[in-house]
Amino acid sequence: MLDQVAELIREVAHTVVLPRWKHLAEGEVTQKSPGDLVTIADQESERALTRGLTALLPGSLVVGEEAVAADPAVRDRLGSGGAVWIVDPVDGTNNFAAGRTPFCVMVALVRDGEPQAAWILDVVGDHLTVAEAGSGAYRDGVRVKTRTDDPGAAALHGVISHKYFPDDLRESVRANAAGLGGHTPGRHCAGYEYPAVATDEQQFAMFWRILPWDHVPGSLIVREAGGTVRHWDGSPYRPTNRKRGLLVAANDEIWESVHGTLFPDGPPEVPEG
Repeated sequence: MLDQVAELIREVAHTVVLPRWKHLAEGEVTQKSPGDLVTIADQESERALTRGLTALLPGSLVVGEEAVAADPAVRDRLGSGGAVWIVDPVDGTNNFAAGRTPFCVMVALVRDGEPQAAWILDVVGDHLTVAEAGSGAYRDGVRVKTRTDDPGAAALHGVISHKYFPDDLRESVRANAAGLGGHTPGRHCAGYEYPAVATDEQQFAMFWRILPWDHVPGSLIVREAGGTVRHWDGSPYRPTNRKRGLLVAANDEIWESVHGTLFPDGPPEVPEG
């Protein structure tokens, strides 16, 4: 099924998503909430993926970003047991709508609450990163593994995606981040950030708002490549979690180095949401 899903994702990306890039008409981009865009490509891609995925696995359910936007109760399917597909039809929609890259199509398969497989397609670059639980992670067919050493906080580079941080937390984290080798606010596309950790383009990524379609695919890929994905309090990330705050790192030691640098007095209490 790994190959069948990959073929479906490529087909949808190349026939539905890519033709709309830089060709969106007036009225084909709207706001779900302030600053949170949706395009006709998101909607058409999710419908096509939903049809194709449920045909590949009859009886399965789908949790898609746009379906949840229309009916938040759809997200509860993740706790229903059985096979559930998680779909991000266009990850990086704001980039896509502005005619920029990166943007991706992402899918994950969850069974009884546990991720089993994940696919991330960089649409313009045509790079496909895939993982299967217990079988490793692969980018364009080549196995990828995270680095195994920790060169120390001052040599670590990564992403602190602070857009949604509370103001006081944003300021303290940015101040403490001076102890790291370097950081950026990211490329506004989780489908880019996770494979970048898996391939050592960067050693960590930090997020506040955690939505399953943004994070389940990439978290499995990073873990299968040898990396670490945990909430700021150290607890493991699960698809059904609604806790905010996530730190992704190339290995346990780097996770501890970044965490200790950004939260020298311990992590803040983080609400669910």
